[in-house]
Amino acid sequence: MARTTNSDTLPFVESRYELGMLASQRVRDLNGGAESVVEKTHDKPTVVALREIASGKLDVNNVRHEFIQSYKESPMPSADEVSLEINSEDPLLREIDAELENALVDAPADAAEIEQEAEVAADEAE
Repeated sequence: MARTTNSDTLPFVESRYELGMLASQRVRDLNGGAESVVEKTHDKPTVVALREIASGKLDVNNVRHEFIQSYKESPMPSADEVSLEINSEDPLLREIDAELENALVDAPADAAEIEQEAEVAADEAE
């Protein structure tokens, strides 16, 4: 297959939009060390991903599942990362977090209050 076109891949995907999503997921897989199901030669990962989809050898349902799962997983901070949650050990951060939480709970300010606060902030900045 010298050149892969959209028409070569459409029998294996539902739309061109899905083709883009699946190809991008497959490129991430290939860059992460996944083995190619077609001969890789000297092509870029994008071309290899499209060739894999067009060949029919790639399990498109598996790639679709990986794509969906990649957006469902939320990154968890590692044990050595500092958390900025309210339960932080730093008392200054706890105080700032508490002030922000109280400010968010209060009723929204009207236009006059916002103007007044802006003027006070401008005066303090001078």
